Amino acid sequence: MTRKATVQEPQQHEKYERLIAATKGLQPLATAVAQPCDETSLRGALEAAEAGMITPILVGPKERIRAVAASADLAIRDFEIIDVPHSQAAAEKAVEIVRTGKAELLMKGSLHSDEILGAVTKRDTGLRTGRRISHVFVMAVPTHAETLFITDAAVNIAPDLRAKRDIIQNAIDLHVGIGLGTPKVAILSAVETVNPDIPSTVDAAALCKMADRGQITGGELDGPLAFDNAVSPEAAHVKGIKSKVAGRAQILVVPDLEAGNMLAKNLSFLSRADAAGIVLGARVPIILTSRADNVRTRMASCAVAMLLAYSQRKKEPIRA
Repeated sequence: MTRKATVQEPQQHEKYERLIAATKGLQPLATAVAQPCDETSLRGALEAAEAGMITPILVGPKERIRAVAASADLAIRDFEIIDVPHSQAAAEKAVEIVRTGKAELLMKGSLHSDEILGAVTKRDTGLRTGRRISHVFVMAVPTHAETLFITDAAVNIAPDLRAKRDIIQNAIDLHVGIGLGTPKVAILSAVETVNPDIPSTVDAAALCKMADRGQITGGELDGPLAFDNAVSPEAAHVKGIKSKVAGRAQILVVPDLEAGNMLAKNLSFLSRADAAGIVLGARVPIILTSRADNVRTRMASCAVAMLLAYSQRKKEPIRA
């Protein structure tokens, strides 16, 4: 048992280390950090700065930020602090900083996700594009060879077919943009056959046909697929599924937020997976970390956002 754990642990860390290593040699990106008013969020921003990934612009109540820094013995004197009175103002100001081009990344601090995403999605003052906003967990599972993308487990509660199209395209663009190549995309349901009584199977079939018609590009899609035959070649073989995706999926598209949230947390708590997080579909990548994230996961979230931002410099803005 000891030997097995020793072998698995480096494999888990190696997935994120490859992403972090890919940022070496790139210039750090100015990053608006909204409400870094607890030790975890402030330390995460400063560690990313120390790693050369970001140059944080700290947005929040100045005295609270300074008090947190002093109590945690964190050096913030080298970084700009923009003083605003509360978390909602911090979210709106951080978004404004990005809109004006002063920052290329947006990072969530100690405020609620709804606050920062609310500011991002405002029609006139936010960071909307023609694409639906969605979240991707970039998961390093010790017992699985591939880095797994799970989407959407944090933003879209019950996405319809049009929203699922954008969710998938966002995830494909991320996979390609950070240098992981053309992804195999499994659209998950409870079964691997189309059943009109299970709406997610019908959506999966329609999404695959949309990919055939060029409405989704850049990845190989298959679905519906149950979780086992999406990630296990043996399970796919037993079920007689012949597919380039089945058993080899790199992106797992869940039917709704509840299913995705349960899947991601199951992998985190029972399989000891790390779960970096990023929000896509806005003008810039949004680093959406959790207070429970460890240092390695926070670094991976920043690395993913940084690599994607650099890849987007070479392209036109995201559009539907």
